[in-house]
Amino acid sequence: MTTRKLPSAGTLEIVPSILSADFANLAGEIGQVVQAGAKMVHIDVMDGHFVPNITIGPLVVKWIRKCTDAFLDTHLMITNPEQYAREFVEAGANNITFHIETVKKPVEFIKYLRGLEVTVGVTLNPPTPVEAIEKVAGLCDMVLVMTVNPGFGAQEFMDDAAKKCRRVRQIVGPKVRIEVDGGINPKTIAVACDYGADTFVAGNVIFGQKDRAAAMKALMEAVKKVRSS
Repeated sequence: MTTRKLPSAGTLEIVPSILSADFANLAGEIGQVVQAGAKMVHIDVMDGHFVPNITIGPLVVKWIRKCTDAFLDTHLMITNPEQYAREFVEAGANNITFHIETVKKPVEFIKYLRGLEVTVGVTLNPPTPVEAIEKVAGLCDMVLVMTVNPGFGAQEFMDDAAKKCRRVRQIVGPKVRIEVDGGINPKTIAVACDYGADTFVAGNVIFGQKDRAAAMKALMEAVKKVRSS
């Protein structure tokens, strides 16, 4: 089951990150996780400037769109998102998430993205205080709380960063998604869910396993236990 609409806030969503996928078989990799139940696919865009890594551009997103109807959750870890956002949307991105440090006029940028008919997210890096997004978080569809320093996969989960989800939830209420990204596994996903997150980006813990469906099921079972307790 796939959708190009952001799932309603509050539902629990596992969002596979293609950063850990096999790029020589990207269509097949995405197909496996979508078949396993993923409604959203996370795309990390890095420029080698704002973060110390370089990944992909709009051209790759264009080809990803050709092979899936899944919601493309596109995370712009770049210095100048205003310059490139339209290109990613035209390539097929459904959501654009930007870092608050990279935009001088975030309210105007959010309005601009709305005009492109995509949903919008704003990101908190581990060192960034929640106060930095307080005025704009409620204008977004999602707040992304980074639980590692952005740039590379397979890093260790940062509990202090994840705790920001509690304050973010107080600010945005129940109608805005809170996404966490970094170091997610069956243990840490439960912690993040307990702090208030409902959207969980997971890379290596899914694509590093032969059975991607089993890996996603283990993650979902871990968060459902938190919700039911």
